[in-house]
Amino acid sequence: MTRSSRPARRTPSTTLLCAAALLLGLPIVSAAQNTSKDVPPIIDVHFHAMDESGPNAQPMCPNTSNFVASDPKGPEAPFGWVQEECSPKLYPAKPGEYLKDVVAEMERLNVTAVVFGSPEQVKRWQAAAPGRIIPGAPFESGGKRIPVEQLRVAFTQGGIKVMGEIGLQYQGISPSDMSVDQYFALAEELDIPVAIHMGTGGSGRSNVSRPTFRASKGDPFLLEELLARHPKLRVQVMHAGYPMIDNMLALLQASSHVYVDVAGLIWSYPIKEVNRYIERLVDAGFQDRVMFGTDQMMWPKLMTYSISLIQNADYLTTQQKRDILYNNAARFFRLDTAGVK
Repeated sequence: MTRSSRPARRTPSTTLLCAAALLLGLPIVSAAQNTSKDVPPIIDVHFHAMDESGPNAQPMCPNTSNFVASDPKGPEAPFGWVQEECSPKLYPAKPGEYLKDVVAEMERLNVTAVVFGSPEQVKRWQAAAPGRIIPGAPFESGGKRIPVEQLRVAFTQGGIKVMGEIGLQYQGISPSDMSVDQYFALAEELDIPVAIHMGTGGSGRSNVSRPTFRASKGDPFLLEELLARHPKLRVQVMHAGYPMIDNMLALLQASSHVYVDVAGLIWSYPIKEVNRYIERLVDAGFQDRVMFGTDQMMWPKLMTYSISLIQNADYLTTQQKRDILYNNAARFFRLDTAGVK
């Protein structure tokens, strides 16, 4: 679809009002209704198997307007989001209710999720949401690398379907570093997709909260040597390599086995910036490789809010929305979609 045939762009404030309406359960055109039987399926490809919102979790304003500088001479908060009022505001779950609350949202919105975490955590989610969990496992645990053969058993006998989340950027390590190549070789051998954190991180304060994080290690071009060594490897670039859009587009053009997710990015940056980034991916011709994700954590309504931003994006056609919310991920993860519209 050309730009001239698209409807006029909705203003950011209107988009947020639609998101707020969905969050409060009000009807919106094309939005999910109250039962999974009434809505088409959605796949969240980036979901964390947290047990609780956590004792330090605070209400959060999604798509805050800016990040604020900090002064090393004074106290520095671990996150750089500006403190402002907003509607809707996302709230953490009450103690003991996070898992139940999120599963209720998954059922209401007909969501299947690719869930990352420890084996024990992922199993708890599988028990709580039967048939809605695609289990993932990283190759590190507690700061230590998991033996390759142990992972082989997890993939071939333990039912694990995805290798991830792989957070090498937080350690200042390139995904093409040979010290981790054996893990990607295993994934290619077993035809297991890998989900690699690239791009955004630290929420404006990596220098304070994550001193080993390196923004430069999130450059999508750092995947090139890895992909050259493992040409059949399927890669999910988490956070769509934000904000390195030009390099991300160049990599997508060069490698047809690379997909991106918009998780984290979709709610943690100003709404105009989020829309601009996703629109560039689609306008460049890669609508069939953009996947929906939330980076689900802490706030049970985060999924609902994030879905609404895709459903109410006027720069996307109805088909593009379905591709992002479901079809692209179903293809990437090779799911059985018989009978799915």
